[in-house]
Amino acid sequence: MRAFIGLQELELRDVRFDVEIPASKIDFAGEIKQSSPLQARGVARLLNRSLGEIRVEGDLSVAVDAACDRCLEAIRFPIEKHFDLVYMPADEGAGDEQEAGQAGIEVGYYEGGGLAVEEMLREVALLALPMRLVCGESCKGICPVCGENRNQRDCACARQAADDRWSRLKSFRAEVGPNS
Repeated sequence: MRAFIGLQELELRDVRFDVEIPASKIDFAGEIKQSSPLQARGVARLLNRSLGEIRVEGDLSVAVDAACDRCLEAIRFPIEKHFDLVYMPADEGAGDEQEAGQAGIEVGYYEGGGLAVEEMLREVALLALPMRLVCGESCKGICPVCGENRNQRDCACARQAADDRWSRLKSFRAEVGPNS
């Protein structure tokens, strides 16, 4: 497995990579766990020798296990992601970052003589995850009163009344209209 893409090698030629990282090897931190081997294939090339800009393009696939953000049940979330990244030396300013971002390319920074492949792929996988991981769009979540998973059984808990402090705003909205 290729662990590092060095600048010296990139000065000579484009570097192709085809890696497989075993399940549970990547630490995603928190409650997200790698549940399948991470497979990635792509190419890294030096864009500008004098600036040390590296462009990495490829495809990644992996599955992660996490808890549903609504009902807390365990779910498996597959990630299939095409990535196109530009890395610049950390000591360079962020001046070109806006241009690259407008071109649809994500910009990152590296320190030292190149890129750590595993760390780069970890970031790609994390950024591919949605903000909220849910087991399904129809997930009802858990009851805030008794903690029952509403997907498995409806509870008899009464819904709590809305906070009175917002009632004046609701009446104002009714007076003004929803489109105003």
